Amino acid sequence: MHMNSAPHLLNEDRPEFERIVEEALRTAHERPELSGIGERLNAVQLRTMVLAAGSFVTERAAAEYEHYVTTREELRAHATAGAHDFGLASGGGTVLEPAGAGAGAVVAVLAPVLAGTAAVIFLLVGYILKMLKPQPAFADTMLTAGWFFGALTAAAILAAAVGLLITAVRNGATQVVAVDEADEADAPDERTQELARAREAWRHALLERGIYPFLRDALADPSIDPGAPAPRRPMGRIPALGYDRPGFDSPDQGGSPANHPSFTSPDFTSPDFGGPEHQPD
Repeated sequence: MHMNSAPHLLNEDRPEFERIVEEALRTAHERPELSGIGERLNAVQLRTMVLAAGSFVTERAAAEYEHYVTTREELRAHATAGAHDFGLASGGGTVLEPAGAGAGAVVAVLAPVLAGTAAVIFLLVGYILKMLKPQPAFADTMLTAGWFFGALTAAAILAAAVGLLITAVRNGATQVVAVDEADEADAPDERTQELARAREAWRHALLERGIYPFLRDALADPSIDPGAPAPRRPMGRIPALGYDRPGFDSPDQGGSPANHPSFTSPDFTSPDFGGPEHQPD
């Protein structure tokens, strides 16, 4: 369960703030001014103090935090818009290519192959039959069919070449669009890097201008020593966080004396032993 720390931070950033505090305490031994941790105040007490201080610490990095939040919102808005555009392009029913483009491509590839194979078979069989004695009557027919399929093969190859040329010219008009789409694909990476830089700047400012100075002042301020009585008042940059005990001093040791009722005993002297003015008659 997270404490209600750093009120001006968004809820999603409060766990990150707590992790930064823990990181600062974990690496505090590397800073000479924080070497006193554990003498009067331990790491657990200091962590509680920083989290309780809340905006007193985080406002030192308010500018960096605002930049970080703005950059993050822009990245999220761009990602949402990109997902919406992709949904329209993929689910809107837009036909990017004719329905017969797939069948045409298959015919363009298979026609030369099939026609060439038939031409080779017919020509081979026809010339073999021409070598026989007596020569079969349909040998010339086989040769004619072979040359026909040969011409068909040449025509199919020519048609495929023309189709490739037309496709290349058509696709050349969309190359600029492809380059723009590539630039858009690189844009999220740039925005992500910008977000990482903004986050690191906030973390650095929060540590150097907020958390570390707070810890240094807390260690140097004896009034917040939980083991010694101290008045409830802020000292230096440290707000009153409740790490003192109420004063239990007696009226004789300072402070305004209390008005207590007087309990003097009544005069119980007998008339026979009174003063000269009470002598018996």
